Amino acid sequence: MLENLVAWLTGNLSPSARIWTALAPAILACAYFLGGLLIFCIRCAFKGVPRDEETLKRGSTVLVGFFLRHYFFWVIQPLWALILRSGLPANALSMLSGLLGISSGVAVAAGRFALGGWLFLAAGILDVMDGRIARTRKEANPAGAALDSVLDRYVDSAMLMGLAWYYRDTWVLLPALGALLGSSLVPYVRAKGEGLGVSVRDGAMQRLERVLFLGVGTALSPILEAVFWPEEKHPMHWLAVVGLVFVAIMSNLTAISRFRNLVKALAPKRQEARSEKAIVGLNAAAGAIATAVDFALVLALVEWMNLLPAWATVLGALLGAVVNYSINRVLTFRSTAAVGRQMVRYAVVSGTSALLNAGGVALLTLHPQLAYTLGWWLVRGVVYFAWNLPLQRDYVFNDTTPNNDTLLEQRPHAA
Repeated sequence: MLENLVAWLTGNLSPSARIWTALAPAILACAYFLGGLLIFCIRCAFKGVPRDEETLKRGSTVLVGFFLRHYFFWVIQPLWALILRSGLPANALSMLSGLLGISSGVAVAAGRFALGGWLFLAAGILDVMDGRIARTRKEANPAGAALDSVLDRYVDSAMLMGLAWYYRDTWVLLPALGALLGSSLVPYVRAKGEGLGVSVRDGAMQRLERVLFLGVGTALSPILEAVFWPEEKHPMHWLAVVGLVFVAIMSNLTAISRFRNLVKALAPKRQEARSEKAIVGLNAAAGAIATAVDFALVLALVEWMNLLPAWATVLGALLGAVVNYSINRVLTFRSTAAVGRQMVRYAVVSGTSALLNAGGVALLTLHPQLAYTLGWWLVRGVVYFAWNLPLQRDYVFNDTTPNNDTLLEQRPHAA
């Protein structure tokens, strides 16, 4: 008995022990939550869905809808009532949630995924309750909200740092760092928006979803490893990897979506002749047509006129630039400004775009494990959306912006 306890504490577990350390809490949790779901569905059939007011205010996501959220807060009512009667302060629950969450990161860093996953889920449940306890007792205050918010960031970061440490010698380190970045940006953009008077709460991967996918995936992953790879000394824990990659992708998409909506809400309103999607589509089509014309001219000059490929490339690039400029001026942005000034600005944007693309590809090729073709497309996409499209819209073809000569003429002269 003592040997089994020492083995459990040190992590020196047999395959069957690894399964049971993950499965035993899962059996109890599943029995409670699945049984609760059955009773909840029967109740809903006769009395309707018991609506939780705070859930309605916070909204739902594609991943976890209103039904599941109402069910979750209904099924944890016994635990919530027990904590409420105990008289524990809400700040104590926040601190306990923080301690459990940080401990989860230490556990997964040591390879104890079942322990770390359940600690992370327990921290998430306590985090849901502390604010509700404070509001029910009418003890909610800015200090408690600040404590809760900061501790949430520590809990998320600790878990992801623990996973990053465990996977430090594998490719999974990259999604672990990506999830850490996305999980930090999602609440930051929301807080920044609230500070500027804009509410940005959209996105599929919010904190409840992060806790759910990371916690469940990590807690149950030893079962899969013990069944299929029982002799592996440093198992990959593939269920945790799937959850981690999913959180990394979705949290960054949520952060980008919130950031885009925030900037759009704060930016000066523009009178657009068409929707933004139409502009992006026409701009991309102009680039594709220009590239095709460029390539066709290069082939014609080299194959039919025996011109050197280098010179043919220069001429093809010039023709492609003219075609791209013309389509964007006439069709995409419907600009009527002076051509000369626009051509100069277009040349500036195109030249800097070429440098950014070349530099980005050069940097990514420093990592030979990344295919250069993937790096090329990645850099192209980032430069297009972060540099080419905004500058063509707001700098090259923006007819509403006065030129510098006009602004200089309008400056008051010194007496």
